[in-house]
Amino acid sequence: MHDDAPPAGSGPPDSGPPALRIALGGQLRRLREAAGISREAAAGTLRTSPARIDGLELGRELGRGGFTTRDVDDLLTRYGVADDRYRALARRATEPDWWQSYHDLLPGWAETYVGLEQAASRIRTYEVQFVPGLLQTADHARAVIRLVYDHAPEVERRVELRMRRQALLTAPGAPALHAVVDEGALRRTVGGPAVARAQLDHLLALSELPHVRLQVAPFHFGGHAAAGGPFTILGFTEPDLADLVYLEQLTSALYLDAPSDVAHYERVMDRLCTQVEPVGRTGAILASIRAEL
Repeated sequence: MHDDAPPAGSGPPDSGPPALRIALGGQLRRLREAAGISREAAAGTLRTSPARIDGLELGRELGRGGFTTRDVDDLLTRYGVADDRYRALARRATEPDWWQSYHDLLPGWAETYVGLEQAASRIRTYEVQFVPGLLQTADHARAVIRLVYDHAPEVERRVELRMRRQALLTAPGAPALHAVVDEGALRRTVGGPAVARAQLDHLLALSELPHVRLQVAPFHFGGHAAAGGPFTILGFTEPDLADLVYLEQLTSALYLDAPSDVAHYERVMDRLCTQVEPVGRTGAILASIRAEL
């Protein structure tokens, strides 16, 4: 995800981290079912429709323009649940998170990705054209963003957003990141040779982190399992968050969370990792490309 999607519309962003809304929704569904209460009965408690209860339990109806923490409290009372942990989770799920201050730059589908990325415990990605956004230097990110935007204040805010996303890699409990990057992305001198060399140095430093694995798909390998294009797989430890595949397009994105789809992309990633250069060769490849720039 490169943060260079077209800007969002004028509508307000969803409130709260998507991951927390999804987690709370799943827990509310389990509590309702354990209490033997139907969707219709739950809907009656809030004087709404069963379809909106479905939306709440899927993490789509909580926050601005949707259900409130008072509504969640009323449901918990109906379910006979006195545990304040659920009420605390509801409050957290409706609090704006840091990325919402950039909602004017991010359409809803991209804002959702940022929220899920922050909650992921595993990130596996294959990139063809650019270095993955989480691994870019500020100068490289600035050059990439300027391919689409030329308004300086907007460019700098997008660079700032990308750098803030990267903070998760050095935070406590950082996700395990495994990236396979096409050689073409590493040789593409976006921003000029000096920026490209600094980017390669940055990749080398990041690849030495214990939770970061970086592999290169070299030109001479020809075809491979991921010939269909770039993708990212997000994995979660939270049981109510299903692993998903993110496929970014120019003006939208696809989120695939069907178990069969996720399993297919996991197999593709597994095959790709065995077909390209092993992790142990990454440092030498980066150094060789750098020497040629």
